[in-house]
Parts: sequence; C-alpha cells; structure tokens
Amino acid sequence: MWTLSSLTRATFLAILASAAALGAQQPPPAVPARTAVAIFAGGCFWCVEADFDKVPGVKSTTSGYTGGRVAKPTYEQVSAGGTGHVEAVQVVYDPAVVTYDALVEHFWRTIDPFNSRGQFCDIGESYRPVIFVADEQQRMAATQSRDRLQMQFKERIVVEIAAAAPFYRAEEYHQDFYKKNSVKYRFYRWNCGRDSRLARIWGEH
Repeated sequence: MWTLSSLTRATFLAILASAAALGAQQPPPAVPARTAVAIFAGGCFWCVEADFDKVPGVKSTTSGYTGGRVAKPTYEQVSAGGTGHVEAVQVVYDPAVVTYDALVEHFWRTIDPFNSRGQFCDIGESYRPVIFVADEQQRMAATQSRDRLQMQFKERIVVEIAAAAPFYRAEEYHQDFYKKNSVKYRFYRWNCGRDSRLARIWGEH
C-alpha cells in the first residue's frame, strides 16, 4: 500500500525521469558562431567592400575611416586631407571558414602594392593602402605575407602595416554602395582603371 511519503517520492522521481528524457530529445542550445575582425585600407572603400564580400566566410563588411587624429570624421573632412584617416573596411569573418592569413593574401590581389600615395585613380593620404593589425599575431601574419610576396617582385611593396586604431563607420550612403548603386559603381571602377591595373600586376585571375 502506498504511503503519502512514498507516493510523493515516486511521483518526484517519475517527474525527474520524464524531464531527463525530454531533455535528451532536445537539441543543444545554439552556440553563437565565433567571429574575428580584420581591417584593410585599399583605396576606395566601395571597392574594398565589394572585393571582400565575395570571400566565403566573411560575415559582413563596413566602410569607415581609421588611422587618423580626428574623432568621428566626415567623408568631406577625410577627403579634404589633413585628418590622417584613410578609407578602410572592417571585415568580420568566421575563422572556422576563412583564416586571417587567407584574408591578407586576398587583400594583396585587390590592390596595387607598389603605390603608397593612393590607389588607382584615387590619390591622396585617405587612399593609401594599409593593413591595420589588432595584435601581434595579425602583425606577424601580415609581415610574413608581405615578405613572401616581395620575393616575387623587383619593385618594392610599400603597403603600411600599422596598429589598429579607432574605427569610425562611414555615412550610411557609403555602406554597400556597390549594391545600392550598381551602375554608378561599375562605371566608377572601370573608369578608375582598377581592374585593368590589377590584371597587369596579378594576371587575369
């Protein structure tokens, strides 16, 4: 014959067993994908965004300004010069899919590494090419990549490798410009001679 105490205990154990069984059937809670950040300046940030968005493993790209002395600069200020800022792109990526080293290798092939005064038709301090590194590991990867690449060329590679600085998001109309204004973007890129110069340096592929 069941007593109140034994019934209560039996019921309690049954509840625990049921809960355990239910828990075993449920999928584990989703773990947020681990992401990392890389920052590259390679001339016009519209083009840098477009080039990195094509890379598998890249989660997002953001156009902005970095490396200078003025807080929260505007496009007009940066373009006029004197701020020290460059147009740059913050690349958020999944390191399980694409490594930082691979992103650096991709970066080289989207720029003219022999021009420190700007890129393609855009000349001036705000268009100079820079790899902004967040830590010593990124610095070492970027430096070793540059040194390996230099062995392939007689002309000196002049891309700066600098410590990451505050990154200021550019005005909204600059974000995904190549998607929102595809005709204007394609004409600008063609008129600037970007792809023809890249083909001369790196080949068609």
